[in-house]
Amino acid sequence: MRSKIVAGNWKMNKNVSESKALAEGLVNELKDVTLENTRVIVAPTFVNLTTVTAVTENSAVEVAAQNMHQEASGAYTGEISAEMLTSIGVKTVILGHSERREYFGENETLLAKKTDAALANGLEVIYCFGEVKEERESNTQEAVVKKQISEALFHLDAAAWSNIVLAYEPVWAIGTGLTASADQAQEMHAFIRGLIADKYGADVAENVSILYGGSCKPSNAEEIFSKPDVDGGLIGGASLKAEDFAAVIKAI
Repeated sequence: MRSKIVAGNWKMNKNVSESKALAEGLVNELKDVTLENTRVIVAPTFVNLTTVTAVTENSAVEVAAQNMHQEASGAYTGEISAEMLTSIGVKTVILGHSERREYFGENETLLAKKTDAALANGLEVIYCFGEVKEERESNTQEAVVKKQISEALFHLDAAAWSNIVLAYEPVWAIGTGLTASADQAQEMHAFIRGLIADKYGADVAENVSILYGGSCKPSNAEEIFSKPDVDGGLIGGASLKAEDFAAVIKAI
């Protein structure tokens, strides 16, 4: 049975003391919560990974990185390798986030290489993808999502999918004032699961966790998470306050 997952992407927020306090607050919020078949993940900035990993040790909270480089080492100033992440106890990495695509030009060719490097080093990958407003308005969202998934991930063998989590980001519904409905989320998640089933079979598809990453917050989390193909969320702003993030987690 696939896991439910609620992952908090802290993006470029929180210094080291603030990250420590947020992690401590979240651990405290969840200490008496039963998380049946549910994983909680937080993704602080690179410089705060070690601190947050130490705070969350022996708790229900896991730690992920927000990105990584595709090469093992070399003259890549400012970059972080998969081995560097695993050496400090990180076991999961987010790849392909919409902001990485928009601001840093990341595409499926590059993300396929990053995915391969992550998996080769024993890292689980949360792979992000999704359409922008113009693509939704032109009704090409399914073609866009199919391309983003197939070109980056469909070279993998079926066994590798045990370490892949998918995160659908309707980019047009993130920080824009627009909102994707729970039904729209379910429709796309069902389409995504169908893509995986067509390529790898029903068993692989049924065991892949697909997260929703479109402005999920305490007020709408329960409705979105109730949909059969929505296995949790990749949470942005609502993960920056322990109480709010705990409310989203409890909604699942």
